[in-house]
Amino acid sequence: MRWKGRRQSTNVEDRRGGGGGKIVGGGIGVLVIAVIVYFLGGDPSTILQQAGSVQQTQTTTHVGSQKEEEYKEFVSVVLADTEDIWSKLFNDMGGIYEPPTLVIYSGSVSSACGGATSASGPFYCPADKKLYIDLSFYDELRTKFGAPGDFAMAYVVAHEVGHHIQNLIGVASKIQSQRGQVSQVEYNKLSVRMELQADFLAGMWAHYADKWKNVLDDGDIQEALQAAHQIGDDYLQKQAQGRVVPDAFTHGTSQQRMYWFKKGYTTGDFDQSNTFDPNAPM
Repeated sequence: MRWKGRRQSTNVEDRRGGGGGKIVGGGIGVLVIAVIVYFLGGDPSTILQQAGSVQQTQTTTHVGSQKEEEYKEFVSVVLADTEDIWSKLFNDMGGIYEPPTLVIYSGSVSSACGGATSASGPFYCPADKKLYIDLSFYDELRTKFGAPGDFAMAYVVAHEVGHHIQNLIGVASKIQSQRGQVSQVEYNKLSVRMELQADFLAGMWAHYADKWKNVLDDGDIQEALQAAHQIGDDYLQKQAQGRVVPDAFTHGTSQQRMYWFKKGYTTGDFDQSNTFDPNAPM
């Protein structure tokens, strides 16, 4: 992705170097559970939301290594691109886009959805409309998940922005309202459809980043598809426990995630993003 020297978003909150914080109300047990949920392809924020919060002890400006600062610049450029593209798309649809804030942290962080650690992976909190990313995840994509390349990380950022869009248009609240109203298995199925829609929206962003900004390099889309494959529920479950449990899926299989990202990229058509349609390919 051609990103160096381009506009960086000002909607970035840098909380690195905050002393790591202190876990309140959850303890190590909750964090272990969250890590297990994460590697099984689940959403750790539902666990962490109940675990209390993380108190940041410092707010001083953090300057990391050259590589870390480059990662920060990269995600800030990607966020700026999502702002430009979704602002135009919302305007074309007669709406006004409210961009999210990207919180960069190291180790642990507090959010309106509760506390989290870097083991939780990137997440979006609808309560404060913020994305949370520990920049070390950039290296984890390459080493732990086998998804190298800068566009793999761009896909992750765009996916979390996709959740922000779902929050803005009311999809997130509709799905959340079903918690406790349907069985856990049925709720997991709704969660899968929600995650796949966020993948579609990430693909839509890539479509217009290519069409309007001409910033994609050869191989970028393949890097995103590789990332989508490596974080599919079936792939992660097989890696973590040696078997696949479809009823526990919350994000979708590798093939589903790749399909919906690619569909968003090839069509660029928001009208085709309805993963909740009973006839939608699953």
